[in-house]
Amino acid sequence: MSEPSREPLGLFGGTFDPIHFGHLRLAEEAIAHLGLGGVRWIPAGNPPHRGTPQVTAAQRLAMVLRSTADNPRFSVDPAEVEAAAPSYTVPTLERLRRELGPQQSLVLLVGADAFAGLASWHRWRDLLNLAHVAVSHRPGFPVEISSLPDELATAFARRRLADTAALAKAPAGGIVTFAMTQLAISATQIRKLLANELSARYLLPDAVLDYIRTHSLYRNT
Repeated sequence: MSEPSREPLGLFGGTFDPIHFGHLRLAEEAIAHLGLGGVRWIPAGNPPHRGTPQVTAAQRLAMVLRSTADNPRFSVDPAEVEAAAPSYTVPTLERLRRELGPQQSLVLLVGADAFAGLASWHRWRDLLNLAHVAVSHRPGFPVEISSLPDELATAFARRRLADTAALAKAPAGGIVTFAMTQLAISATQIRKLLANELSARYLLPDAVLDYIRTHSLYRNT
């Protein structure tokens, strides 16, 4: 198999309800740790594994666009928001493969908690044929095989790459881990603060806070 001609592209999907500095820092550090050419943000339009978000998909997309606009290594993919179908990862990866070609290295960015539940994802086995997976974890708390379900633990042991440079040498199929700066910020925490009319400043970008205020989002009434 010939090597991809471009730098690996990170893919960061999520509800982003709302996007915050923890999300942004993960994407920034992934570029540095993994040698990515950039990160494509993919807000979920209709997330099937959680309750209906409090705000619309279009509003969540707008907040992601505002948060990422000043970073030239970030791009935003609106396709899941624009689609009526549930937002599953594998169909999105299949679409991106058609768009970017079979040789482009794609790296799906996930947190350690999300990775531990990967075996419950729709068509999860197909995922590793379409992209690499990069798992972020807290410093000093690496991903342990013993903590994973058996089938996922087997895949992790078999596909783990010792060197992140290997991401550029194949389009898909590997698993890497990286430690990232731990920011104790959650979207749930932010929504609770806003619902109680408390300050969420310094937890998410000012442009997002301005948008939330303008559109009266995350209020109890």
